Amino acid sequence: MGNSYPVLFEYDFYIVQMLIFACVVLIILILTPRLKSFKHLTSSIFFLIVGMVFAFLPIPWELPPLTNEPLIIKRITELGVIIALASVGLKINNPFKWKTWRVSIRLLLITMPLTILFTAYLGWYVVGLVPASALLLGAVIAPTDPVLADDVQTSDPGDSDSSPTRLALTTEAGLNDGLAFPFTNLAIAVAIVGLSPSGWFLDWLIIDIVYKIIVGATVGFVSGKILAFLLFKMPGKATPKIADGVFAITLVFFPYSIAELFSSYGFLSVFIAASIFRQQQSEHDYQKRVHQFSITMEQLLEGLLMLMIGGYIVFGVLKPLTFPMIVTALMIIFIVRPVSGLIAFIGSKIVWPTQLVISFFGIRGIGSLYYLAFGIYMADFPQADELWAITILIITISVFIHGISAKYVMDAVDQWEHKNVT
Repeated sequence: MGNSYPVLFEYDFYIVQMLIFACVVLIILILTPRLKSFKHLTSSIFFLIVGMVFAFLPIPWELPPLTNEPLIIKRITELGVIIALASVGLKINNPFKWKTWRVSIRLLLITMPLTILFTAYLGWYVVGLVPASALLLGAVIAPTDPVLADDVQTSDPGDSDSSPTRLALTTEAGLNDGLAFPFTNLAIAVAIVGLSPSGWFLDWLIIDIVYKIIVGATVGFVSGKILAFLLFKMPGKATPKIADGVFAITLVFFPYSIAELFSSYGFLSVFIAASIFRQQQSEHDYQKRVHQFSITMEQLLEGLLMLMIGGYIVFGVLKPLTFPMIVTALMIIFIVRPVSGLIAFIGSKIVWPTQLVISFFGIRGIGSLYYLAFGIYMADFPQADELWAITILIITISVFIHGISAKYVMDAVDQWEHKNVT
């Protein structure tokens, strides 16, 4: 007769993965607020190191493939970025004032294209990437990251935007994640049809530059107005009692999905929708509650993604690195972004301390992972493994260098601006 007793312990890979995920989420939610008290240790650094430690442990932990099946990592990073963009949009107190955008416009129109150009040239000339892959590297590295830039961003909803430096870095991170799309699509076009402009330029200009930016911005504007009306101005006795989390998710998914259905830029739509929503009943307590939930979700996804990066590093994603690739990564962090930033300020009245800080803090992170996954998913890019290696190296350097210095530098900036600006 067979043993009819139930099995008391049965190994199931899916259940083990679920347990690991639950433990990781618990660690993130408990430790992230406490890490704020450490100047030397940011949450990004902590979870990247934890991810590396996890990868060394004898546990059945698997990560999504990067080169062969980039769709999974594309979807995970996509979610992280759009939640962060909503959080950033809710911080912008005065989106219709020129003072809010006067610095970031320079960064978007000058620094971002220069960063793409210089990075693509280094990728081609120093690293030896083919033109399409070099251009994709430039597009991937160009946007600053709204997920990892919390320590340099402006104040929460309801507080004044007292720091011009923080406000510039916040608005730049909010917009350039959407405006990197045209250049990523340009790299995809070159990978598919070649370098000849006759094969892609007109379509790229009309569709990727004009149509998608205008439609994405319009969808964001209208979505923000609609959501604010439904929440604050619908006829009735009071604001409906909707759970903060439910509405925060709606503020992310509603404009994003509509913009994507119209084949426009969902990242841009989410940021603009959140900024517009912020202006409606701006002093309402619901603004802060929705923002707080967005921050919690952002911290959760940031922790998970940094854990994954730590795991990828241990599992060998950096193996394709060569000495020229390492030199290029360092040049992008310490020369390309700072120089491109300073060039943007030529002729401006912005004081030198502000110029230097803004130019230096071009934080790279989750957005770069998304754009690279998106590009590799959409087209066959040669040297994809090399692209992943150099991108993750740049992100890792940025996490440590910018993360360790951010609190010290921004505290000094806040004190200086308090004395000289206010």
